[in-house]
Amino acid sequence: MSVPEEGDRLSKLLSGSQCLTRRQFLKLAVLGGGALLAWPWIPKRGLASILSSEPNASGHEALFFEKLSATEVRCTLCFRNCVIPLGQRGFCRARENDEGVLRSLTYGNPVAIHIDPIEKEPLFHFHPGSDTLCAGAATCNFECEFCINWEIALRAPEEVQAIPTTPEELVDLAIQEGIPTICFTYNEPTQHYEYVLDVMMLAKERGLRTTLHTNGGMNPEPLRKLIPYLDSAAVDLKAFDEAYYRDVVHAELSPVLQTIEPLAASDVWLEVVNLVIPTLNDEPESIRDLAQWVVEHLGPNVPVHFDRFFPSYHLTRLPPTPLSALERAHEIALESGVRFTYVGNVAGHRYAHTYCPNCSELLVRRELYFVSEVGMEDGHCAFCGEEIPGIWK
Repeated sequence: MSVPEEGDRLSKLLSGSQCLTRRQFLKLAVLGGGALLAWPWIPKRGLASILSSEPNASGHEALFFEKLSATEVRCTLCFRNCVIPLGQRGFCRARENDEGVLRSLTYGNPVAIHIDPIEKEPLFHFHPGSDTLCAGAATCNFECEFCINWEIALRAPEEVQAIPTTPEELVDLAIQEGIPTICFTYNEPTQHYEYVLDVMMLAKERGLRTTLHTNGGMNPEPLRKLIPYLDSAAVDLKAFDEAYYRDVVHAELSPVLQTIEPLAASDVWLEVVNLVIPTLNDEPESIRDLAQWVVEHLGPNVPVHFDRFFPSYHLTRLPPTPLSALERAHEIALESGVRFTYVGNVAGHRYAHTYCPNCSELLVRRELYFVSEVGMEDGHCAFCGEEIPGIWK
């Protein structure tokens, strides 16, 4: 089929009632020369016929808190361990002390529901080429100066329009659309933990996979409770520098490291993501420290993604990350012993592909969101037989 014919087909499909998968849409748009600005996903039966819940305005009782007095509670969900007086909220603004009971204000109130390729999380060694139903809510327990989703992640729940959705409705939606994985992303999943947990437990019962993209600020006990229902995780390791965490993301490094290690020690498939920002965390020594920590504490088989920064939120004064800085980070990680390292947010880059660490042959090709396993056989390199860690089927 010629390119003009494919473009005509795109116009007909988008103007008609036929539903496309996200990958079909991307393929048609690229072949037809269309601009990829947004994916207007419409479920087969429409959201209104599936999601019939009312907003959860009163709040859902939190799982992790302790009463300190008649007027104060301590939230123990994340590293901040906020002490919250009556009628007040914690740092994240998602949890409120309601007469001595801590309540989640985001339970059942996602603000975004979307179908994405699993590679967008990014997860490159977890069912490549598949789609995931993504959900995110308002608020976050970090305040990153470069937050790309600040319009939802750095807002209070009442400041963002919600899409009231029960756990049952979200799982039903994934099954109806034939999507095998549910992912919590866009904002920090910790902030709507009870909802995440309920969805994951139900998803497991009904044969779905679950994953999340997290900043790693969850406390150990909530994490232990979540792990049995979690299949994979992409964790941001924003820098290997306490000062960077304090000044740029307004958080702490050590709790993140304490989150990543038990994930690596569990059956959860783990990938680490580092957003490389010019002048802030792109120094070779910082990259080397991060890579060496990954090898020593997580193991050489945990993939590390070095993603390109684009100006956003409070960091519009900085330029996009030069490709040379990303490629240098990639080489430093390989030299440090990381066996699988990737350059992200750069369409078509050669370091977005997976290569065999033993014979260097190309195994998985990625062009935008087009994924093809060109040298894989049952989780092994087709050329030399080397086992390639991941969940491939």
